[in-house]
Amino acid sequence: MGHSPGGAPLVFDGHNDTVLSLERTGRSFFERSDEGHIDLPRARAGGLGGGFFAVYLRDPVVVERMREGGPAADLGLQIYADERTWPEPMSLEYAQSQTLETLGRLLRVAEASDGEVHVVRTAAELQHDLDRGTFAMLLHFEGAEPLDPDGHALDVFYAAGVRSVGLTHSRRNRYCQGVPFKFPSSPDLGPGLNDAGKALVRQLNARRVMIDLSHLNERGFWDVAKLSDAPLVATHSNAHALCPHPRNLTDRQLDAIRDSRGVAGLNFHVGFLRADGAHDEQTPIATMVDHVEYMVRRMGIDHVALGSDFDGATMPAALGDAAGLPALVAALEARGYHGEDLRKLAHGNWVRVLRETWGA
Repeated sequence: MGHSPGGAPLVFDGHNDTVLSLERTGRSFFERSDEGHIDLPRARAGGLGGGFFAVYLRDPVVVERMREGGPAADLGLQIYADERTWPEPMSLEYAQSQTLETLGRLLRVAEASDGEVHVVRTAAELQHDLDRGTFAMLLHFEGAEPLDPDGHALDVFYAAGVRSVGLTHSRRNRYCQGVPFKFPSSPDLGPGLNDAGKALVRQLNARRVMIDLSHLNERGFWDVAKLSDAPLVATHSNAHALCPHPRNLTDRQLDAIRDSRGVAGLNFHVGFLRADGAHDEQTPIATMVDHVEYMVRRMGIDHVALGSDFDGATMPAALGDAAGLPALVAALEARGYHGEDLRKLAHGNWVRVLRETWGA
């Protein structure tokens, strides 16, 4: 079980920004579209069995410029390209208000699906959904801005189904800071977690919520590695040795993820794949597999997964969208990944690390 109609293992994906795409375009999750990357028909066609659905908050300055007619993606890249242009951390009130709206959109997708979409709260539920072919939605915060230092909001959002939190995006907040979108660069940029950030790690561990290290700077990464009693996870980050973008992971970081029994998910964004960092849609799928092979050699097959960044990044044209996932699976098979190894890459490693993190 847990296979697509073509026989390949279903993919469970470590990251998407689909809720933002649905909001921006007004398209339906249940109807096939030429916009964005994921809807249920394209997921079915491509063997996508579910994934981490990110709640990402646009900074107020980006929202204001969008009202003036600017495209959100371009504005974000401009603002987050250099830490000197980062906006001030958003207020807790703004973050919580926006999060409730966005989280509500995701919950309504599941409610309107007539049982075809399910919000998973345990690894057992995830495996059950993959076995039955129910689309599995994992609720994830891409940035801890909605969480108050006392942990009250975490309790509420946990009750709503949130099971994974990325500490920050490529900006700063009240807990830590991420890396800017500049190339080439080391991820060793800026300070680590402050005292509130360290307390947040302990709160997330106590709740058994997954901590996502993608976007976090290197000092913050090592702070989490020292504090956390859970496997280290970077849901959508690649190998820095192949593409020297600060969003990617150094060999030492990959080693730490391996040693903690964690997982790193391959990001499909062309700018995080290419050695030259170019945003070139003609990037071949083979370049994606190069990163998989490098990470497997460094960490072992049990610690590598997929984290596409669908609906939030530029995909290789040969892949396109979720319906194109069989092309990636075929490229992995051509490099010798079959059977249990292919299942682990497609979804098995996510199920295992979520079970070890969540305890169920």
